[in-house]
Order: sequence, then structure tokens, then C-alpha cells
Amino acid sequence: MDVPRDSSTSSAVPAATAGAGSAVRSTVEAAGTVSATPTGESRLALVRRARRMNRELIQLYPDAHCELDFTTPLELLVATILSAQCTDKRVNAVTPTLFARYREAADYAAADRDELCEIIRSTGFYRSKADNIIGLGHELCERFGGEVPRRLDDLVTLPGVGRKTANVVLGNAFDVPGLTVDTHFGRLVRRFGWTAETDPVKVEREIADLFPPKDWTLLSHRLIWHGRRICHSRKPACGACALAHWCPAFGEGPTEEEQARKLVRNGPFS
Repeated sequence: MDVPRDSSTSSAVPAATAGAGSAVRSTVEAAGTVSATPTGESRLALVRRARRMNRELIQLYPDAHCELDFTTPLELLVATILSAQCTDKRVNAVTPTLFARYREAADYAAADRDELCEIIRSTGFYRSKADNIIGLGHELCERFGGEVPRRLDDLVTLPGVGRKTANVVLGNAFDVPGLTVDTHFGRLVRRFGWTAETDPVKVEREIADLFPPKDWTLLSHRLIWHGRRICHSRKPACGACALAHWCPAFGEGPTEEEQARKLVRNGPFS
């Protein structure tokens, strides 16, 4: 994958990697004091750096989107429940059969558990997922007229639905801004020094404070895409990363460009 280059620099990755993360360090040194931000930079500098990195992510992933296949809010809600501890690729292989068999909330409420389990078996943890999906159908019918609610406070009361799932549905089915704090998202925002929190709710709140709400949904997709493609958990492709100049964690993976590019992945993803 070709990494787009920033027109304000000579290359996507600073020469000999000498400048990697220098924007963070120079800001801290210029401030002369250490603030409460994870990197020690001022709050204003953190906001500016985070938004600059997001602008680079926009250039890298102009087509970023939810990689779960769906056509209705209910389909997305069910697919997101299935995606727990499972790849999007595997969920997308299962849902055509599932969605053809169960079209409405009432269909899930009346589903035969054994039949449902068989359809979703390959997604893992299929018994508990089946119980949640059947329970979800009952709750939607009894409390929401068979429709998926548009409020986070309502969504999180449904079986199998936490804040992450709720924000996926809100942002992608209803265009209601939300941050999807999955493992990729959490790993990247900590590496980037945007937060030091590990609790997903605290991460969500801290990152929400760095960006306007209109950016939240697509920012989530861009971070997830970057985490799947370049900023891997065990060996990030640092030397092929266009965010290197602004990343305080540069060097956790190979910094030589040719070696790093061998780690860059293309979809479909987990």
C-alpha cells in the first residue's frame, strides 16, 4: 500500500527517522513545564497534534467506513453483537444467511435457539450470542415497537449491547456521532499519547474532548483501519507510517521503511 505523503514534509517518514516524534518533544521542551497530558505537552499542544494526526488519517483513509455488511439498523446491531471476539470477515460470511432468515425483531424473538446457534456457530461464543440476540428481539418488540432505538441510554439496556456496540449503531445507522473504543482504537490513542486511560469509558470521554462531535464516527473508523493495516499490536510498521513525525511511540516497531512496509496489511480485516 502506498502511504500518502504530507506536502509540508519531504517524505511520509522523516529522513533516517531522526525527526520521528520530534513535534511532541519540541513542544514539551518549548513549554518548559510538564502538564497533566500523557506526553507532558500542554493541553493546547495535545489538541493541535491530535487534530493534525487526524488530518493525516483523512488523507490516508478517505474511504474509511464500517466493515460490517448491513442494510438496516437492526442488521448492524446484530452484526456488531456477533463481531465480539470475531473478525468482521467471518461475521460478513454468516450474516447473509442470518439476515435472510430473520428480517425483523419479532423474527429473532421467535427464533429457534438451536437453529440460530447453528447459523452463527462459526462466530464463536455462539450460545451466549444466540441468547443475547433472542433476548434483543424480545426487548425491541416489548419496549421499542420492534425498532432499534436511537439513544445510547436506551441501546445499552438491550441484551449484548454495551457502549461500543451502541456507538457503532448510532454513528453508522443513525448518523449520531459516537466513538467506537475497540482494541485497535484504545491501543492507538495510548500510543499516540492522546490518553493514558485504559478503561474504555474514560478513553471515550478523553478522546471526545479532543475533537468536535462531527469527527467522532469517522475518526473511529480511521483509527481502526490504521490499527488493522499499519499500527499493529505486536509489531507496528513504524517506518511505513505517515504519522511517525507526530507519534511519541515511534520505534516500537521496525523503523527502516523497506522492512516496515512488509508488515503493512490489506483487507479484509479482523
